[in-house]
Amino acid sequence: MRTKLTDTFEKRFNAIAAARDIELAGGRKGIEKESLRIDADGQLSRTPHPLSLGSALTNRYITTDFSEALLEFITPAYRNTWEALRTVCDIHQFTYENLGEELLWAASMPCKIPDDAEIPLARYGNSNVGQMKTIYRRGLGYRYGRQMQTIAGVHFNYSLPESFWASYAQLLGDGRDEDVFRSDHYLAMVRNTRRFGWILLYLFGASPALCKSFAGESIASMSSLNDDTWYEPFATSLRMSDLGYNNQSQSLLNISLTDIDSYIHDLSAAIKTPEPAYEKIGVKVDGKYRQLSANLLQIENEYYSAVRPKRVARSGERPTAALRRGGIEYVEIRSLDINVFDPCGINQNTMRFTEAFLIYCLLESSAPFDDAGCEETKSNQLATARRGRDPQLKLRRDGVEISLADWANQILDAVVNIAELIDRAESSDSYSSAVAVAREMIAEPDATPSARVLEALRTENQSFFEFGLHASVGHRDYFRSITVLSEPRREELLREARESVVRQLDVEAADEINIDEYLARYFAADQ
Repeated sequence: MRTKLTDTFEKRFNAIAAARDIELAGGRKGIEKESLRIDADGQLSRTPHPLSLGSALTNRYITTDFSEALLEFITPAYRNTWEALRTVCDIHQFTYENLGEELLWAASMPCKIPDDAEIPLARYGNSNVGQMKTIYRRGLGYRYGRQMQTIAGVHFNYSLPESFWASYAQLLGDGRDEDVFRSDHYLAMVRNTRRFGWILLYLFGASPALCKSFAGESIASMSSLNDDTWYEPFATSLRMSDLGYNNQSQSLLNISLTDIDSYIHDLSAAIKTPEPAYEKIGVKVDGKYRQLSANLLQIENEYYSAVRPKRVARSGERPTAALRRGGIEYVEIRSLDINVFDPCGINQNTMRFTEAFLIYCLLESSAPFDDAGCEETKSNQLATARRGRDPQLKLRRDGVEISLADWANQILDAVVNIAELIDRAESSDSYSSAVAVAREMIAEPDATPSARVLEALRTENQSFFEFGLHASVGHRDYFRSITVLSEPRREELLREARESVVRQLDVEAADEINIDEYLARYFAADQ
């Protein structure tokens, strides 16, 4: 029996369902998946980014994140989840053809990680933009520690069909400029994804344990599973807890999500506001840059958030300038752990549920946050990350306690309506099935990826490191055993690798100023 839907959601959903010209199916979906390179013994790779994978600066499909050892695979945006997953799979296959004896670490929390000084920063060549990317990462290392930056995840990028927006504005009787209308409603989606995003941690979190080589302020409060493994018995995603990205260093940042102008203003202000702790690090010391600036944020990307409003930037354009130019184009979900039980780290059920959930977040009422709402949302996320499977856990909704399962089922009662509408358009039941799987995990916490990880550790009597290495070997064997990568796709990836090296050389040859002047111009632009 379904819960009564909220008036706002029901009114909007029913109007969309009755309309013939508003399409929810076919929104654009893209994946960014990170993976640490490790050697055959499971140690973090110290080797440079493989030349056979092209230039990390300019390859559209394969780049690096914080470290030379942290690969990032990027797909284009597709209408269908299977296209995105196939591309992720193809990139994995191609990468394994060029890794030699190395492996891709299968989990979000890192392998047996060395001290900070031994974690190599990503390198992008001698161009000004390449140097800037490395300096930024050096600054992250000084600010938050390099170990924290080796945590990996999966980002899900999503936009509704372009045709949706004009029809939706007409349905709501909103005659504003389409860019303004679209940005306002994407921000409503972002606010609700913040409010309700704890459900993604519960359903898809897969990091309840970590290697004891990983350092963190809260480690002493964790339980010891064995000599080499810390864990939390009811944790879903330690990656998204105060041990991982949700760190205390940015806890005082309050970036408004009320409207696009306020968001841009607050993000820009954080990039200009000095931070005494970072001033102590220094910016350029003994002729070498330690960070891009001593301000709260070096650049926009440093703002750690589970969800971000985005627009594809032009060459050399800052993210805030891109948003100012054309408004929000898509949203980026950053809270998905790598699913250690899937060779690609993500599956279609996860993508389909997340897509339907995001549309729910768009259609549900979404008031701006006040201070109490911000604190409640943060508390719910941290509680779910550390204790999400605890049957005694209570979240807070508008100041009132509610069990996670009760609230989750109410959300799913709305999300399934979205899923059924998409399925109707696609003559399928795949989205409804994804919601059904989610509902099963709400009813049975032991079916969640996080519970399955702990069960595997206990059953096999393994440390987290041993478990992760075994899974990594299994994934490599999978990619080597499945159907050979198609020649057209292999040629596409080979061509991109070759041409990316040429493009990097072209970028380096085009520089006419030094890095000091380049950075001065960059930070002076669009202010």
